[in-house]
Amino acid sequence: MLTIIQLAVLKDNYSHILHEPISGETAVIDPADAEPVLTILAAKGWKLDYVLNTHHHGDHVDGNLSLKRQTGCKIIGAKIDRHRIPGIDIEVEDGDLCRLGAENLSVIATPGHTLGHIAFYYAAGEAVFCGDTLFSLGCGRLFEGSATQMWQSLQKLKALPTNTKVYCAHEYTLANGRFALTVEPDNAKLKQRILEVEQLRRQNLSSLPSTMGLELDTNPFLREDSPAIRQAIAADAKSSPELVFSRLRELKDHFR
Repeated sequence: MLTIIQLAVLKDNYSHILHEPISGETAVIDPADAEPVLTILAAKGWKLDYVLNTHHHGDHVDGNLSLKRQTGCKIIGAKIDRHRIPGIDIEVEDGDLCRLGAENLSVIATPGHTLGHIAFYYAAGEAVFCGDTLFSLGCGRLFEGSATQMWQSLQKLKALPTNTKVYCAHEYTLANGRFALTVEPDNAKLKQRILEVEQLRRQNLSSLPSTMGLELDTNPFLREDSPAIRQAIAADAKSSPELVFSRLRELKDHFR
């Protein structure tokens, strides 16, 4: 099994270091900054073999070249974004496998936030590293893709087992929760989740990972069939789930 270390970087980002103990192989997902990664590697006595990028934004790839220069690691990213992933060595597509020692991570194409966004699903460890596609109680903005693309991407993640641990790339849970309450104020599980997260954040502790089951119960962007949400956005029973999602995303874009 992989050892997973969640590493807080920048203002509210998370990078994730994965280590396979038998082979000793190590990877980092979305290194926004090389130095915190190198610090952990030195403390653990691990050598970095791979960088895995979910998408091309700077707060996910800015550590790539420094890590490659200092460790000789290989950089893995989406084939469609080969011109935008710094230092890319290995190009992957939907359904490909990334091997780390005896363990495999499968690539899931999740366009929407960006056109080339991918997630890494570690089935054996019941974990998904979803970058900026799915957040706890929220989802990523549509910077490049369409609402249809993001909705379809979320359906892929929504279909993962409910006990799947959801490792997002940002600590946005409380801000997302404030919006979620405006469209589903009577969701008891949502209110409980927010209370728990408030307590964690007061102690400067992470709200992540979440689980897919928890997100299905509390995340409005995965709850397009909720009567309360449909009422809140003035969508009738005949409105498609995709339309409900699109309206929710538009509302969130203007929420303050």
